[in-house]
Amino acid sequence: MLSLETWRSDTPGCKNRIHLNNAGAALMPTAVSDAILRHIRLESEIGGYEAHEAAETEIRGVYDDLARYVGASAGEIAVVENATVAFAQALSAFDLRSGDVIITSRADYPSNQLMYLSLARRLGVEIRRAADLPEGGVDPDSVRHLARDGRCRVIAITWVPTNSGLIQNVEAVGAIAEELEIPYIIDACQSVGQIPIDVGRLKCDFLAAAARKFLRGPRGVGFLYVANKIAGRGAYPLYVDMRGADWTSPETYALASGGRRFENWEFAHALVLGMGAAVRYANTVGNTQYERPAALAARLRTLLAEVPGVRVTDLGRHRAAIVTAAVSGHDPEVVKLAMRARGVNAWVSEPQEGANDAKGEHVLRLSPHYYNTEDELQTAVATLKEVLS
Repeated sequence: MLSLETWRSDTPGCKNRIHLNNAGAALMPTAVSDAILRHIRLESEIGGYEAHEAAETEIRGVYDDLARYVGASAGEIAVVENATVAFAQALSAFDLRSGDVIITSRADYPSNQLMYLSLARRLGVEIRRAADLPEGGVDPDSVRHLARDGRCRVIAITWVPTNSGLIQNVEAVGAIAEELEIPYIIDACQSVGQIPIDVGRLKCDFLAAAARKFLRGPRGVGFLYVANKIAGRGAYPLYVDMRGADWTSPETYALASGGRRFENWEFAHALVLGMGAAVRYANTVGNTQYERPAALAARLRTLLAEVPGVRVTDLGRHRAAIVTAAVSGHDPEVVKLAMRARGVNAWVSEPQEGANDAKGEHVLRLSPHYYNTEDELQTAVATLKEVLS
């Protein structure tokens, strides 16, 4: 396993700033940026189509890398533009009608909530949000109660919401979905790269993820796990294109097998190769990629709790490497920019009506990763104190 010193040496961005916005986009290691730039140079030298053909074996290998990383087979992986596209492709696979029910959580990603509401407005689908546990996070018993309605067609849960450090019990929900034979979608956008993933244990039909966050890949690419069982039942996206199917006659088409039917023909192949490099790099880090960020986040919560006027707003019995805090009497956006000017990257989560995990507040969000140090956390908190004073 590589060392902290090596991880930081492999991450040029560590030299000049403290990056605590890994929940937004982590700093890429040089292995990732090199893979991207290599292919872009090749495209500029021999042409985009020709570069694709030259790199075909390496591109196919990315599917193998992703599959091993989440406990799937390569044929169950679809490469897509981002986690939102992945989730939308999965959700579009169901022929929902007026009166059908989607069960979700109160803390699901805002983009996903908007998709549910659009389906409700266009098709008359009913959205039911399961109750929360007292400590935060979806209550599996509430999911079970709601899912027993014979009209329930889909259960969809965000594993780690955008705010609050919350980790939802997606495994318990998966057991319920399997028992009641209801298709199950997990949004793992914030999970991949900081929580071990075994899709077999999760019992999900779809799992959507992005490369740019804790996986440390590039922006603009992600993937969708499509279980063989759901593909075998004929599931495919509403807008299938010529990568996902063959046009066999003027009135017929034949679907591609497995996850490929959820892909689009056009790829940014440089980013696909960058995502593959990110997965391979994560494998060299081992379990530290899961253990260290959570430990750093716990330390950061302790440090922030000692700052006057700062209130940590995180929820849940088990918490991810996402730390959110309200800063009394200050505009978090101004605080964020002032910290950035001093070499510390944080982010602001804006409240959205109905967004349960933010509690309607603008909160400062700090998300450490395994390449961060405890000294950086102390410096970041000292910088925050300076800005607030």
